[in-house]
Amino acid sequence: MRSRVVVEGIERTPHRCLFKALGLTDEELQKPLIGVANSWNEVIPGHKHLREIAEAVKAGIRLAGGTPLEFNTIGICDGIAMGHEGMKYSLPSRELIADSIEVVAKAYQFDGIVLIASCDKIIPGMLMSAARLDIPAIFISGGPMLAGRFRGRDVDLHDVFEAIGGYRAGKTSYEEVVELENVACPGVGSCAGMFTANTLNILSEAMGISLPGNGTAPAISAERLRLAKHTGMTIVELVKRGMSARKVMCREAFLDAIVVDMALGGSTNTILHLMAIANEAGVKLTLDDFDEISEKTPTLTKLSPAGAYHVQDLHEAGGVPALMKELSKRGLIHVERPTVSLKTIGEIIAVASVKRYDVIRPITNPYSERGGIMILKGNMAPGGAVIKISAIPEDLYHFEGIAKVFNSEEEAVEAILSGKISRGDVVIIRYEGPKGGPGMREMLTATATLVGMGLDRDVALVTDGRFSGATRGISIGHVSPEAAEGGPIGVVKDGDRIVIDLRKKRLDIDITIEELKERLNKFTPLRKKLAGYLHRYSQLVTSANIGAVFRT
Repeated sequence: MRSRVVVEGIERTPHRCLFKALGLTDEELQKPLIGVANSWNEVIPGHKHLREIAEAVKAGIRLAGGTPLEFNTIGICDGIAMGHEGMKYSLPSRELIADSIEVVAKAYQFDGIVLIASCDKIIPGMLMSAARLDIPAIFISGGPMLAGRFRGRDVDLHDVFEAIGGYRAGKTSYEEVVELENVACPGVGSCAGMFTANTLNILSEAMGISLPGNGTAPAISAERLRLAKHTGMTIVELVKRGMSARKVMCREAFLDAIVVDMALGGSTNTILHLMAIANEAGVKLTLDDFDEISEKTPTLTKLSPAGAYHVQDLHEAGGVPALMKELSKRGLIHVERPTVSLKTIGEIIAVASVKRYDVIRPITNPYSERGGIMILKGNMAPGGAVIKISAIPEDLYHFEGIAKVFNSEEEAVEAILSGKISRGDVVIIRYEGPKGGPGMREMLTATATLVGMGLDRDVALVTDGRFSGATRGISIGHVSPEAAEGGPIGVVKDGDRIVIDLRKKRLDIDITIEELKERLNKFTPLRKKLAGYLHRYSQLVTSANIGAVFRT
């Protein structure tokens, strides 16, 4: 066991002395030392209950003969950070989280590690650390929030964002907005729709780095606590068998995660995060992998914001194993690969079944024959761009409009709210990429306001930033190269005609090659005055089309 280098031998007497100062006994120090990385805090609804989850994990570790050692890392709620300077820190926090866990795990030479989180950047940061450390590891989330109830229907956070636009457009009263505000998020857990947090929780299960049920068992359920105990018991067994994280996080695991993502119509953010996690695992993923898999993967669910169902419905329908079983009927799943459950994916899905075909459609009757995400190329995005096609009706697959250009999200939102955006416009928001933002903010405030004002069918939004999983409408993000790197999005002018052709997977500025070259030759990107972590981040981060990882 790795931890013996810390606790065994006469030379480690001071080390044992310090462990005993924590109240540990000789008997506990002779057992596998299991790190428990907990992102509990009082500023994220999905994390408020993680102390209870951690206690259950530690109970499981002790039951199986291990010694748990809990430590903490940071976390940010994207919803609270949304729409202001705070969102610049969300994506950058992912690297801090991965680094902080690596530092503690290496310093203590843990034999294994359990990673506990619920929300957007914390989950990929933790999975990046697991891949980087390559020791036995299991991830467990705090689980999804239940949907709220508003006037006879299920609602969630995206309804609140969209209500703002409805209020501005005179379609929703102030009293309705306040009523919705008080019920849409009824308690702890990751926001109830197929947004980034729940998408990543589900994909961790699909990859096999968490136990079955992790992606969908509700946050408030006793099932979640039992799962936490089983997680603690299982990590000890993984240590005994020497089964490290990279043995699970193989290329086939990432490919299966993409298949599940496409079948769910999940968040576009998963592209950034799966690529970053794969990078740490030594697995090569490209945008082409996502596009090729999306082309052959049918969409089998329509969860919020694409439909009326929520993650609790997916759980009731059989969860991730049931969905993967349907997908396996077309040979889309690598059934022989291992998981932390010590079963293969094939063994897990063999005992699964779809219990609600209204939530998970049969493979023979999908919502669409292709997946939920599409990669676009073109003279405006030669390095690629991403769109959540599952939230767009087919009659909008071709859209042409006039560019209205903004150099920040705030400028664009102000223009939308003040009525300066009209039907037929294409809102361009640039200098919001990983380097240019810096931090690649989500544009949910802008997109939700357009939806609430009834403009989502008539106005497109294109950005080198990114979108929340709650986004719908003609919203194109991750445009690469970004403006700050000298990309063509930086030379778009007010009044340019923008052509979006989803059938051809194209995003273009309707100008000649010569005109584009001339603009680029004269182009000097804006430089923002930065300080602190964001300055360091902007110097190290790479483009979105390779996961916004740090340069090495």
